[in-house]
Amino acid sequence: MKISGIETLALNVAPINNWSFIRITTDEGLQGIGEMTLNAWEPMQRAFVDMLTPTLLGRTVETAIDRLKVYPHCQGGQAASSVFSATEQALCDILARSAGKPLYEWLGQPQRRKVRVYANIDRRTRDRSPASFAANSKTEVNNGYQAVKITPFDGVMPGRSAAENKTFIEAGLERVYAVREAIGPEVDLLVDCHWRFNEAGAHELLRELETARLFWVECIVSENPEHRGALRRLRKSAQKHGIRLAGAERQLGLSGFTPFIEDDLLDVVMPDVKYAGGCRELVRIAEKAARHQVAFSPHNPCSPVCSLASMHVCAVTEDALILEHQIPENEVYAHVVNEPLPRLVDGCWELPDRPGLGVTLNDAVIEARPFVPMTLDGRMDLSLG
Repeated sequence: MKISGIETLALNVAPINNWSFIRITTDEGLQGIGEMTLNAWEPMQRAFVDMLTPTLLGRTVETAIDRLKVYPHCQGGQAASSVFSATEQALCDILARSAGKPLYEWLGQPQRRKVRVYANIDRRTRDRSPASFAANSKTEVNNGYQAVKITPFDGVMPGRSAAENKTFIEAGLERVYAVREAIGPEVDLLVDCHWRFNEAGAHELLRELETARLFWVECIVSENPEHRGALRRLRKSAQKHGIRLAGAERQLGLSGFTPFIEDDLLDVVMPDVKYAGGCRELVRIAEKAARHQVAFSPHNPCSPVCSLASMHVCAVTEDALILEHQIPENEVYAHVVNEPLPRLVDGCWELPDRPGLGVTLNDAVIEARPFVPMTLDGRMDLSLG
């Protein structure tokens, strides 16, 4: 079974979001898909696809997927890694379809038949008032979610003084406690800080959040190498306040996650199947994390393709804690794939039994929503919140 075609597809989902995919076709007519969404970097991604295509065309799928093992170590950063990761997802999809198995059965020994998920309400919450955060969180609890994530600290910046950040932090805390009151004590509450705090501000924040009884605090400070000492100290502080620290969503490959796992930096690592090397690399990251008593929870803020790939990985990893689901901004999420989405039961997604990833792209929806180029300037503050 040889690769006969590689194509990229992209659509605009919202004013600040596109979704991007790779679709691979074989000479036997099988197709596989993978997601590589990385807003504003699509021109570079297309260039990497153009570079990769001659290398893979005509190869067997098995040879191609083995060859991908070397690519995460190549230059090109996150944009290149997103292409390699999406290609790996698509090849895994093809091989599982060829075997007549759901991807999770092809990947390894299933550990569960359902995967716990949390509702990330950030993009749905355009009105940033505490009341809106609370109402949207309560809606998702009523919809069956038993865990909710919010991103409440708009405007906080690590380079500002404590006085400059004070008003923004107070507003964020109001949002947190409004949500806690709305959802009650039994629903898990997760808070994403998008690297907005410096170390001093982060220590103070953890104290302020103790009575909110959080499931975790995510990406509290920069995770660049020069800040890892601060992260280690913050983890100890968070443990005193009964809070997990989560993060590392932008790391690439097992080697990128190794210091976070081995050096006591985080309680939860959050690899993204779009960037960290694809499905099999996420399994390796999860296995290493389990050996060091670090929990595993994939970062998953994009389309159903990323959701399904992440879900299949969680199904075969022993210590998968919980999986993110970004509550959609609009109806596109439900229609960009042709097949039914996973069913939510008791706060968990039920695993599909269809071969491969379990979904195919709806070309008509993609064609009806043309890709919209974005600038780095337009995404800059969004990278922090």
